[in-house]
This record gives sequence, structure tokens and C-alpha cells, in this order.
Amino acid sequence: MIEWVISVLKSTPSRWLSLAEFLPAELSRQKPLPSEWSTVECLQHLVDTERVFTLRVEAFMAGKDFAAFNPDTQGSQPGEKTLAELAGELARSREDNLEQLARLHPQDLERKVRHQELGMVSLNEMLHEWAAHDLNHTIQAERALMQPFIRSSGPWQPSFSDHIVKPKT
Repeated sequence: MIEWVISVLKSTPSRWLSLAEFLPAELSRQKPLPSEWSTVECLQHLVDTERVFTLRVEAFMAGKDFAAFNPDTQGSQPGEKTLAELAGELARSREDNLEQLARLHPQDLERKVRHQELGMVSLNEMLHEWAAHDLNHTIQAERALMQPFIRSSGPWQPSFSDHIVKPKT
């Protein structure tokens, strides 16, 4: 349901703004493993992909196919930006995107274009992916935040077994 998508997209910036208000910068930059993203890297990715989703909605409305996005080669590094700066950037961009989405009509959701890697996709499918993408990277960021606390929780560590980041085999 598109209402669910919109509710997730509306809630994401405030979740990040809340995290950014209280988290120490050092904690937000902790990687759970060298090959995994830190919290600030997850947020930078959401900021980067916010622009991608904007362009994709425009492509659907124009009936134009679009290329895949590779965060490893096309994404930004957070550099010196703080979590609060990135959260503010996401909030501003998301507000613009929500205004764009509010102008869609129910029949627009059935528009289809070709994604470079996935083939034909509908706007409805892409919007649902957008919401899942927000939740995925927010959970990933929170999992990164959990790691130092889990490691220091002694005999309670097994309680968090589902959340321990382990090297991929």
C-alpha cells in the first residue's frame, strides 16, 4: 500500500535527526567490521540515494529508462560531515521528494520503465523498494551502533546473537 510507503518515507528523517542529536561522533563512525559501513556511512548512502530516487521518479513520469546505481563507485564518502549535517540534508531532500510524491496520481503507480539490471519495473515497485531501502540502512546503522555495546555486555552477549555483525564467509 502506497500509504505505508509514504509513512516510512516521512518517518526516516526524524529517526536520523534524533540519532544525530545524541550520538557521539566517534560512535557514529565506528565500523562493526572493517568491511561494513558505520552509522554515518549508512546515512551518507541514504543522502546519496535520495538524489537517485528523485531522478528515478522523474524518469518514470517521463517514460525514460534508467541506469543502476552502484554505491561503491557512485556514492560519496561522508568525509568531515557530521551525522547532524547529513541528517539535516536528508530531511531537506526528503521534504522535497515527499512534495513530488504527493503530486502522483494512482494511475502513475503503474508506469513502467526499464532498469539497467532488473528489466521492466513499475513506479509502485520502486516506491516500495525505496521504503524498504530506508528501513534496511537504518537497521544496518543501528546494528553498527550496537556492536561496541554487545561486545561489552559480558554474559548477556548471547541475548544479542541475531544482531552480532560477523565476517561474511
